[in-house]
Amino acid sequence: MNIILETERLILREMLPSDAEALFEMDSNPNVHQYLWKKPLTSIDQVYKYIEMVRNQYLENNIGRFVVVLKESNELIGWAGIKYNTEIVNNKIHFYDIGYRLNEKFWGKGYTSEASFAWLDYGFNVMKIKVMEAAAHTGNIASNRILQKIGMRMTEQYLEEGVSWNWYELKNPKV
Repeated sequence: MNIILETERLILREMLPSDAEALFEMDSNPNVHQYLWKKPLTSIDQVYKYIEMVRNQYLENNIGRFVVVLKESNELIGWAGIKYNTEIVNNKIHFYDIGYRLNEKFWGKGYTSEASFAWLDYGFNVMKIKVMEAAAHTGNIASNRILQKIGMRMTEQYLEEGVSWNWYELKNPKV
């Protein structure tokens, strides 16, 4: 992908196989997966499969999750981005969602909001997405706050496998 986004503190670039170790460090942490079915990764091979899936999304949909890198240290701290969803979520299919995940040691520093604002801008102004959507576990206060901070509005709650989720939407004001 030829997309690289920059913010004041971050570089958002395509996910590469060479990112596997940093992504495994993040995704093997049970705290990171507290609101993600409590299934932290146990093998770096799982990360390589995820990276392959994301890279296939780049080819199929011209968009996907990108790694988040700190400008000052060139350290990979997580991922964020827009995904074109082709699986049923909350009885919806074929929609764009905004998502993110950071290594725990970088939580609470505003990086997720910064990356998400950049992706919203790209999605609305470059891709001309009409509606951005997102889901957050009802109990994940931090993730819900981020979605609200970037302007998304909770439109409903739904259950998936007995777990309560909040559904968010934001219409593109320019389309």
